[in-house]
Amino acid sequence: MKLFKNKLFIKGLAYDLAGMATVAIPLVGPFLDILWAPYAAKKMTEMYPGRKGKLASVLVFLEEILPGTDIIPTFTLMYLYTYVWKKEPLRAQVIEVESY
Repeated sequence: MKLFKNKLFIKGLAYDLAGMATVAIPLVGPFLDILWAPYAAKKMTEMYPGRKGKLASVLVFLEEILPGTDIIPTFTLMYLYTYVWKKEPLRAQVIEVESY
């Protein structure tokens, strides 16, 4: 499971860098964002299935399509939210005790 998480982290960094790279291209960059936004949203849904993946895909779409917001590392933030910051609720554990 740890390898899977690390792959997601590396993949997310790559997608964030690709999204930020459009800022470096003066005239063509904003038009590339129009193509990149739906692709990034699709990748976000594939990487994080379920309800939180759908919400994150909407956020990454808006972040990529709006001008000046390309510097937000949405994929990396989603990884951190999912695997670092979010605390899992404690599960009830059954402890068997032998009596004498």
